[in-house]
Amino acid sequence: MTASRDVNLWSTAEHALDYLRRADSIPHRVEGEATLLELLPESPRRILDLGSGAGRLLALVKAARPNAQFVALDFSATMLEELHRLFDADPTVEIIGHDFDHPLPGMGKFDAVISSFAIHHVHHERKRALYAEVFRALNPGGLFANLEHVDSPTRPLHAAFLKAIGWEDEDPSNKLLDLDTQLRWLREIGFTDVDCHWKWRELALFGGVKSASSDGNGHGASA
Repeated sequence: MTASRDVNLWSTAEHALDYLRRADSIPHRVEGEATLLELLPESPRRILDLGSGAGRLLALVKAARPNAQFVALDFSATMLEELHRLFDADPTVEIIGHDFDHPLPGMGKFDAVISSFAIHHVHHERKRALYAEVFRALNPGGLFANLEHVDSPTRPLHAAFLKAIGWEDEDPSNKLLDLDTQLRWLREIGFTDVDCHWKWRELALFGGVKSASSDGNGHGASA
């Protein structure tokens, strides 16, 4: 149910534009996004958006938390061009080109880290390392909220998901992983209040909070 380990087509404009043409039609997506907005801190100072794409989630969170400063990360040239078109005139948004196959750059601390359908494009071991980097980038009490594409437990369920969203073919860049493993990783890293807050088939919103008692390296009361 996952694609070849070394395939990632997101550097091509054709692949990025094809996704943008279909993204708004993904069933139930707005439910997951609305739940993410419910989880946001009341008055965050800085928010990091991992894999901002064309800025859909960033725009929603900006509207909900207009006083925050934002950092948007993506590595697709097509997506970065769209982000610059939408947000270059906005002094509250900093746009950074970065490939998640490599460690996150130093950007300071954040009160929330959000992501939408991005992290499943990296290898599983990199997913776990990225979650640990997110933990270190959060202020105590900070939120990680990941609206993500996860793996189905069986091939028939995966086929049913593709049929439900109206996509005939699997994205060859996908490296899907089951939800339970990712929740376990977050707990092991040191996140508290780890949970799946919303799920429809292979779409899931999950994450956790960096405990105020954490030492910043994943060693807190819950570790």
